[in-house]
Amino acid sequence: MTVDRRHEQVDLTNCDREPIHIPGRVQSFGCLIAVGRQWMVRYASENCEEMLGVSAEAMIGNPVTELLSDSAVHDIRSRLQSLSLSDMVERLFGIDLFEDGRLFDAALHLSGDHFVMEFEPAGAEGRDFQSYVRPMIARVRTHDDLEGICNEGARQLRALTGFDRVMVYRFGEDGSGQVFAESVKSNMDGFLSLRFPASDIPKQARELYQRNLLRIIADVDDPTVAIRTQDSENEPLDLSMSTLRAVSPIHVEYLQNMGVGASMSVSIMKRGKLWGLFACHHSTAHVLSYSVRTAAELFGELFAFVLDQLEADLLRDEMIRADAMRDKLMPRLADGDDLASQFDTIIENMADIVPHDGAVGWINKRFHARGATPSEDQFRELLPLLEEKSQMRVYATKSIAAEHEPAADYAAEAAGLLSIPLSRTPRDFVVLFRKEVAKQVSWAGNPKKAVENSRFGDRLTPRKSFEAWTEEVRGESISWSDAQLRAAEAFRTTLVELILRIADQNAQERARSSEKQELLIAELNHRVRNILNLIRGLVQQSNTGSGSVEDFAEVVGSRIHALARAHDQITREHWAPASLKELIRNECQAYAENSVDRVKVSGPDAYLKPEAFTAIALVIHELLTNCVKYGALSDSSGTIAIDIAEREDHSLDLHWRESGGPVVKAPSRRGFGSTIIERSIPYELGGEADIRFELTGLRADYVLPANCIQRIEDQPAAEDEQSVPEATKKETRDLGRALIVEDNLIIALDAEEMLKALGAREIDVVGGVGEALRRLNNDDFDIALLDINLGNENSAPVAQRLTEIGKPFIFTTGYGENSAILERFPGTPVVAKPYRREDVERALAKLDEPATD
Repeated sequence: MTVDRRHEQVDLTNCDREPIHIPGRVQSFGCLIAVGRQWMVRYASENCEEMLGVSAEAMIGNPVTELLSDSAVHDIRSRLQSLSLSDMVERLFGIDLFEDGRLFDAALHLSGDHFVMEFEPAGAEGRDFQSYVRPMIARVRTHDDLEGICNEGARQLRALTGFDRVMVYRFGEDGSGQVFAESVKSNMDGFLSLRFPASDIPKQARELYQRNLLRIIADVDDPTVAIRTQDSENEPLDLSMSTLRAVSPIHVEYLQNMGVGASMSVSIMKRGKLWGLFACHHSTAHVLSYSVRTAAELFGELFAFVLDQLEADLLRDEMIRADAMRDKLMPRLADGDDLASQFDTIIENMADIVPHDGAVGWINKRFHARGATPSEDQFRELLPLLEEKSQMRVYATKSIAAEHEPAADYAAEAAGLLSIPLSRTPRDFVVLFRKEVAKQVSWAGNPKKAVENSRFGDRLTPRKSFEAWTEEVRGESISWSDAQLRAAEAFRTTLVELILRIADQNAQERARSSEKQELLIAELNHRVRNILNLIRGLVQQSNTGSGSVEDFAEVVGSRIHALARAHDQITREHWAPASLKELIRNECQAYAENSVDRVKVSGPDAYLKPEAFTAIALVIHELLTNCVKYGALSDSSGTIAIDIAEREDHSLDLHWRESGGPVVKAPSRRGFGSTIIERSIPYELGGEADIRFELTGLRADYVLPANCIQRIEDQPAAEDEQSVPEATKKETRDLGRALIVEDNLIIALDAEEMLKALGAREIDVVGGVGEALRRLNNDDFDIALLDINLGNENSAPVAQRLTEIGKPFIFTTGYGENSAILERFPGTPVVAKPYRREDVERALAKLDEPATD
């Protein structure tokens, strides 16, 4: 059969409107309970009595805390606290719901204003299936092509799940799909390379595949179970994220026609979009434990990452080729007078990266053609489409006729196009064309579904035959790949920037170069003069007291070398602030190489601004050289302790302590070195200096002003706090310093964000009683948030200590308000998990209320 895509029309969209997310039923291998914000059961599946031993009627209208064990409610509430997004699903494995030894696996998610809990008997395998995923992915990674990766992925997932047939199903641009890879049980039909029309997986089903990554149908013949609710007027429960959601009758019929008894799909997402599916089929009913399904879902996510990485690598290789070609082309373009004169050169070079059969250049409203293209009149009729579709970015289609009906007349010469816009007004284009490529497409059965009138209205019925059905497609060219589109976009940028604006850019560049040269000469002259003046001063001052020419040369040389090292350190990163600790290390390596291990530096590192760095470098140099000559490092036992500490005003304390060396006495006269040590920092930087020659060793204390220091990058908080206007701070309640005691990291991070938003200035987070008590003994806190149950201990000792020191606190708990600890601390506000910021805010308000008898 021959199909002409140039005149194809869409038939029906009824399947796209089927409300598959609210079927009102679940599959019978598990049961469902949905509770409102007050933890009252509002929905329950009819098989709860069979599965849990409690009927749906007994559950609905009652608090779930009275139905399940305290420990189960605590675990469920704590896990629900982690649900920050509506499309998240939390899992619990082997949970004892009634403390009677029966274990269940649970899936938890949000559905509107309800918490949905799905339970099924825990798997009996007793194995950690998620640990299988890493070696499975390792085997996938051994392949370096798309076909190999997909074949291995299908084989690995079939081995994990035990399905008879596992396919990698890839979606096309039009929503249709093709079986790209397959692993199938022997003596079972395969579908490799067959295509399925878009209507086989309707639009709303594809959207659910993007939200809920795993979908299982354990038994196609399962009659399923209704969901009961107390109020018949209640909205149907949205089961989009449900693992038990019942199946569309249309889809059940579809699978039955295929001879499938059970199925599972695992979404393959690429950059947030649905690339394809792992489609799994079994000839009979096939119930997988939740732990196996979870491992399959994890495998799907990691497989998608490997797939994306491979395609990114292939795209990168294509872009490297494109960049190399552009680099080769640019010099030739720069020599041209205009784009038209270089048109043939551009097209010849583009052909290697973006293959095509013909090209048109529409430049200054003139037509330039090369190869198989529409005529000039036909192209002029096409211009409005290009103006609409290709304004600021490239536009591509494999079927021009689908957008521009007259193009059907020249589809044999130009069926597809890629348009590259080059300007705004007047708009110029380079347009590449590809010829029609008639091709045979093999479908899994006739893709034209029959229309059937039923109680649902007119709908497309599932096909009853899936034998290969071949058609010939006309009116289309080969598709333009992502790599080719990106290469074309890169070409567009190159042509626009290098051809249409090259003259203006060259003129601007010449002006900027001249200006930069003048500034460079002025700056160089200024710095050379400063350096010459500095060296002259060093020579004059060092001459005083020198006993010989050799001594004079050594002193001057060492000081100049110290300045050179400091200058090298601050210019290494283009005149950027430089490390104080690195400055000390450099001086030690230069003048105390054999005693480096006797110099201990403690405290944070500080980055000194260039304008202060040379002065501090000379001070450190003089301190160290004097120490080597006369002080602690002049023998084999002395040490230097250097401590760096930041003050509240962001200035810096620098403490120099020598000990263990010979007895030290103050010098009888003040030379230039002593002057540098005592006066450089106060005189040049506006800091402070205190030098004491004690018998045990030299002690020097300096204060470096804040304006000399660029703080290290891991301490931005103080700067951020300082930059907040005072008026803004007054609008937020001041909670002071807060302590959070919580053993679950995710919940602790959520609580920290809540308290920050409510006005806490500082927050300490700890996970146990011992650490909490230690913090309370050493630090002062204004308020605390305590989780009652902390694994194998509880927070009662922390609450007792807070009561003794008169500090307010709030309890959080997954057991509700029935904990015995609460009786020991009457009146303490309690926040039940899962809690929100508003709940914490209300608890804080209770703390402000006056106590009553």
